[in-house]
Amino acid sequence: MEESFKIENQNITISNRSSACISGIKKILSFDEEEFNLDTTSGQLEIKGEGLEIIKLDIVEGTINIKGIINSFDYLDSISDKKQNGMLSRLFK
Repeated sequence: MEESFKIENQNITISNRSSACISGIKKILSFDEEEFNLDTTSGQLEIKGEGLEIIKLDIVEGTINIKGIINSFDYLDSISDKKQNGMLSRLFK
C-alpha cells in the first residue's frame, strides 16, 4: 500500500503588528487574548500578543485572520531544531 502526502505552503502576512493572516492552519490547539497555539503545515505555531482575537476563520481553506497587538511568532517544533539534532551535530558535541 502506497501513501502520498501533499506538503502545503504556509503564508503569514502581518500588517503593522496589529493584524495577521495565516494560511496552512490544520487545527487551533488553544487561544485567548494573549496567546494562540496553532497546528500548521509547517509545525506548531505560537503567537503572543495583547488583545488578540479571531476576525475570520475559514476551516475549508485553512486560514485565520487575527487582530490585536502582535508581539511574537514562534515555531515550537521548528525545522532548524530538527536539523541541529542531525548526525553532524551529534559528531561535534
